[in-house]
Amino acid sequence: MRFLLKLLSYPYRMVVNIRHWMFDCGLLKSEKFSTPIICVGNITVGGTGKTPTAEMIMAYMMQYRRVAFLSRGYGRRTKGYVEVTTESSYRDVGDEPLQVKLKFPDALVVVCEKRADAIRRIEAEHPETELIIMDDGFQHRYVEPRINVVVIDSTRPFYLDHYLPYGSLRDKVDSLYRAHYFVVTKCPENMSLLDQRLWRKELHKIAYQKVYFTRIVPARAIPLFETPYGLEEGGEVVVMAGIGNPRPFISGAREMYKVAATMTFSDHHVYSVGDINRIVECLKLHPKAMLLTTEKDAVKLRRSRRVPDYMRERLFYQPVKLAFLDGSDEDFLGTLKNDLEGKVHLGDMSIGAIRESDEQN
Repeated sequence: MRFLLKLLSYPYRMVVNIRHWMFDCGLLKSEKFSTPIICVGNITVGGTGKTPTAEMIMAYMMQYRRVAFLSRGYGRRTKGYVEVTTESSYRDVGDEPLQVKLKFPDALVVVCEKRADAIRRIEAEHPETELIIMDDGFQHRYVEPRINVVVIDSTRPFYLDHYLPYGSLRDKVDSLYRAHYFVVTKCPENMSLLDQRLWRKELHKIAYQKVYFTRIVPARAIPLFETPYGLEEGGEVVVMAGIGNPRPFISGAREMYKVAATMTFSDHHVYSVGDINRIVECLKLHPKAMLLTTEKDAVKLRRSRRVPDYMRERLFYQPVKLAFLDGSDEDFLGTLKNDLEGKVHLGDMSIGAIRESDEQN
């Protein structure tokens, strides 16, 4: 099976290379827009930390601009342009866009598989929008963002990875030259300066952009429903996660709680009656345990009629945020804002921007 998957990765890689070649030589066109766009993307599948990164940028930029969030809305059952409301179903708009809308209810959140069409409509129907944060659009070259922020998962080094379906690479490593900033996520709190230097060395083989190192900081667990129970640090939990890379979440839970059992599901998983029954049976095996899940999973369960009272009373979710490591640059958001406003020196520009500047000169 591994041999077959590796064999299948070669035609996938060829298709990716051909597609980039078509954009590079002008057979396919990238479109620029008057509204500035910050794209938060990656080159691998699975949970790299894009959503916490996008939320961090959004929370900061909303202090200065009217911000819209644009996503494809992966896994939704609808098509076309849809504006997300706090009453939307995750089945109609996707779990991550709904999570963003619930966190930023005053912001415009839009899902559309054709990003260029969506941006044109946002500009026409919401002319007050001053900045668009485009989620997971690094491969979507039909839109040319003002700034590309590429998120790298430190637990899955891209330079040791392989193309789909054998590995998790969905884009060629050489495309990283189009990035303006790298954010390395899920780093250990005690990551050494030597390890940071090694990461920079690998990234600088391709580009010379700034590199920032972050770790996931779990917040206090929040009950999803009304409950007579509490969950304090050191308490017993059953950990449940349906995200791309659940290992950091589970590791973080082990540091804060006594983990009695773990249950993992695929990314963007839709919970069935059978899934709920399995979860309840697991809880009954550990009657003192609470059920701890991710914020993304909580979005999918908050209005589910399938969740019985026994599970509701024990269901907590744990929001997370990014924190910059000591020893890495901590001026990311301020530098990003200056870059957006054109207050950036040539040395801070990406290789792609330098090449474009050279061509113009």
